[in-house]
Amino acid sequence: MIPCLDVDAGRVVKGVNFQGLRDAGDPVELAGRYDAQGADELTFLDVTASSGNRDTMVDVVRRTAEQVFIPLTVGGGVRTVEDVDRLLRAGADKVGVNTAAIARPALIAEVADRFGAQVLVLSADVRRRRNDQDRGTGDFEVTTHGGRQGTGLDAVAWCVQATGLGAGEILLNSMDADGTRDGFDVELIALVRAAVSIPVIASGGAGALEHFAPAVRAGADAVLAASVFHFGHLTIGAVKDALRAEGLAVR
Repeated sequence: MIPCLDVDAGRVVKGVNFQGLRDAGDPVELAGRYDAQGADELTFLDVTASSGNRDTMVDVVRRTAEQVFIPLTVGGGVRTVEDVDRLLRAGADKVGVNTAAIARPALIAEVADRFGAQVLVLSADVRRRRNDQDRGTGDFEVTTHGGRQGTGLDAVAWCVQATGLGAGEILLNSMDADGTRDGFDVELIALVRAAVSIPVIASGGAGALEHFAPAVRAGADAVLAASVFHFGHLTIGAVKDALRAEGLAVR
């Protein structure tokens, strides 16, 4: 169970489909709360990812790592091996890459070769392709810029390629479901799970206790959520209890 903290200029924010962001609190304070509640890991995403915010994000990681001792993944704006090194030195355990890896896939291999595959998380922001009637199809495309810009890359094929280059995990984020609280995209999860052997983290759509078990049954090794935790709708303990009640193994 992984809480996700979307960070903008040193504050946690959350919106719907990456739009209409609102303040959700101090990242270090929230990280400590989730650690106490029994989170297995934490994920920080720099949602603006500008060079101006990089120093802020490194500071957030450093302050969090001083107080929280569960694994910490950090992503957003990571463009070079040096960016990864800087975040690891600040206290991150894993680093997510997205846009820069799409632009230059060799970055995945460079990071994995230097730090090990266990450090490299492919963050895949995926949107369902739509037909001429604006209806969703069974195909999925990788996007950038918070789901607003398509890449033409088939999402499943991209996950397979990244795995071959050395990615150690896939953070699979459904941009259609993000922030909606309507449930995870289990079709997307199942497609990627069938295609890769590395761990898959399901993200996007968590809204109720009954949403988590279907994601795990579809093939997710971990489930990630944000706003339902930030605004007190659910607790990590309640989610874990619900999963156990469904007969699923939980840490």
